[in-house]
Amino acid sequence: MIFWMTRFLVFAICLLCIQFSFAQTDTAQVKYKIAVFAPLYLDSAFDAGYNYRYDKNFPKFINPGLEFYEGAQLALDSLNKENAPLEVFVYDTRSTTKPLKEQLNNPELDDVELILAYCSGQELGSFAYEAALKKIPFINVNLPVDGGVKNNPYFVMLNSTLKTHIETAYRYAQKNHALNTVTVFRKKGAMEDAIKKYIDDYAKSTSSVPLKLKYVDLTDSFTVAQLKKVLDSTKQTLCIAGSLDEIFSRRLALQLASISKTYKLTLMGMPTFDNLSRDFSKPEYKGLDLVYTTPFYNPRTDNVSQEIVNYFNAKLYARPSDMVMRGYEAIWRFSKLLMKYQDNFPANLTNKEFNVFREFDIQPVVNKQTSATDYFENKKLFLLKWRDGLVNVVN
Repeated sequence: MIFWMTRFLVFAICLLCIQFSFAQTDTAQVKYKIAVFAPLYLDSAFDAGYNYRYDKNFPKFINPGLEFYEGAQLALDSLNKENAPLEVFVYDTRSTTKPLKEQLNNPELDDVELILAYCSGQELGSFAYEAALKKIPFINVNLPVDGGVKNNPYFVMLNSTLKTHIETAYRYAQKNHALNTVTVFRKKGAMEDAIKKYIDDYAKSTSSVPLKLKYVDLTDSFTVAQLKKVLDSTKQTLCIAGSLDEIFSRRLALQLASISKTYKLTLMGMPTFDNLSRDFSKPEYKGLDLVYTTPFYNPRTDNVSQEIVNYFNAKLYARPSDMVMRGYEAIWRFSKLLMKYQDNFPANLTNKEFNVFREFDIQPVVNKQTSATDYFENKKLFLLKWRDGLVNVVN
């Protein structure tokens, strides 16, 4: 805990002393301006004298923004070694003295060429509006929703939407379970209804043979006996957890695993399975194949990942989180694209150059009514398959 507080204090003072802005090169050489926004909570965590407000505690809500910034800073350090002509401004979206609107109206951002943000759903619209107004790309690194943004070819989502996840999962099922009945276990709820609609809509539009789908509604207290009633022990069965509810999904996975010796089962989950994956190595899940999609898979075997891991181990005595990696790759990739394509940068958002840990497939999402681009979305998803504690990427 002392380590975390010290780490955060040093980080906070450095940011406060430079008023959230710094140049990666000498001012005379600056050419490309980037704005980075993250929830850093500096005003909440420290008083005017830089005294830490939480005594010996370290609030978890501070972690994501801090980790995103750490990854971004490491990428900027690497770019600085290459003498990249960048000027970068960092803003705390949880500032109590400067609200987001005031930050976005800051004169120093008048000629900014790229916005990268870890933001909330309430903030997304403001960033998208500012990007459209300035005609510069806004890269959102965390949210899997479009926030109702329309007709904005400057808005880029790195986290894929639920619709994209479901369409990718459906194609996987068509390829690997075309002859089997697919049983979708669900609970009552508006999000569960939305998931069902995404599945049914894609079934109607697919050019391949649609899946044989069977929907089964369950209560929160469902039992193994209820599952057995709708399963056939003589056939291979693909089950889908048709809910984002992690408690429901965990219960379903555990109960299906308990009968996996007599039933040939694969359970496909929603993207929230990624939050449960830390448990999939436990013996309770043995025998059950668990499959889900994620846009952010990184086995950390590449040289850059290893360098970041070694840096955190040696300097910070910690393990870099996924958000550190996201911060690094977002800054690196889009800074490189900006420097290479300059004024044509917005027209090259789909370019597949400068991937770091994983491939991105950024594609326009076209409005069917207007034929205009509503926004850009990363369509590249990795299908992960867990079995007996081991994970593999599958096709």
